Amino acid sequence: MAWGKVDVDEQRMRFVIAVSRGEKRFGELCKEFDISRPTGYQWWRRFQAGGCKAVVEKSRRPQHSPQKTSPGIEKRVLEVRRERPDWGARKLQYLLEQEGIKLPVITVHRILLRHDLVRQQDRHRAAVKRFAREAPNQLWQMDFKGPVGWEAPVGPLSVLDDHSRYVVALHGTWSTKAEPVKQQLERVFAQCGMPEEMLMDHGTPWWNMKAATGWTWLTLWIIKQGVRLHFSGYRHPQTQGKVERFHGALAAAGQRRGFPVGDQRQRWLDDFRHEYNHVRPHEALGMKTPATVWHRSVRQYQANPAAWEYETGSEVIKGRAGRPYPCRWKTLGNQPCLSRRMGAVDRIDERILVTTAEVWFANST
Repeated sequence: MAWGKVDVDEQRMRFVIAVSRGEKRFGELCKEFDISRPTGYQWWRRFQAGGCKAVVEKSRRPQHSPQKTSPGIEKRVLEVRRERPDWGARKLQYLLEQEGIKLPVITVHRILLRHDLVRQQDRHRAAVKRFAREAPNQLWQMDFKGPVGWEAPVGPLSVLDDHSRYVVALHGTWSTKAEPVKQQLERVFAQCGMPEEMLMDHGTPWWNMKAATGWTWLTLWIIKQGVRLHFSGYRHPQTQGKVERFHGALAAAGQRRGFPVGDQRQRWLDDFRHEYNHVRPHEALGMKTPATVWHRSVRQYQANPAAWEYETGSEVIKGRAGRPYPCRWKTLGNQPCLSRRMGAVDRIDERILVTTAEVWFANST
């Protein structure tokens, strides 16, 4: 049985009309309309005093609000929101406080609601627990933004510090080719120092589905710098939650402020990166900006890392392009990233270890 829909004003009008006709006793009408006797008497008194208009539902909004936000302050809230349409109430409150305007977050939020400036998908409770590394440069997350809005096969490349959320790189390579990515990483490593670890997905150009290890020559180049690599789970973007969250902010800015076109794209990205790092407060950082939390890594980038010294007694061999990695015990499968690279082969128990330039992988015999 479907639920009946009741219009409150219509119900009241039907009730007072039935009472005025005197067809049934007052108590019977209250029971029929599923209301209490005091409510019925209240509706009847209103009808007698002011007719039909007095019976309809009255607004519960107070007639006077001494603490209501002044029109001037409300106007400034709306101006700041229009300047940064992708910022929420907490960040706007922080920015307004820098101007000397002190408002509770809920007040800013209600002003935005009154002017229909809050999207439905943004009206959700934030996560109550977050996970982050203990210090800057312990882990960097790297990923490409999707292509929507960028007039290119792929969006910009992002590299973000896990602890501070500081964006160390935001550059439009506009392709997933390894060489442009390497150029950007060289620039970032030289300016910001080296992270201890990096996290990325199983995508091009740092993952090769056809290789036994999954590595590419770009992967090997990063590892040779002494960086430990981690790869997220397949179809599990939550592993890279911080860079994904940053991409959400980037997409929101593009949608609300307008995506740049042509030669303006990189300048737009540079301006957004500066705002995100130096202006935009971050709730997970206690409303601090990422730039106030991040610092340059003390680990220096080595353009020409020293040659790797192999253990005494190891069999040193050389990989061949397009061929399985050879050794006197067993073929280890195709390793394109190890082509023409020297490596040492050792047997430990029932496993074969191949070490090449600070890299090792294992294969069971």
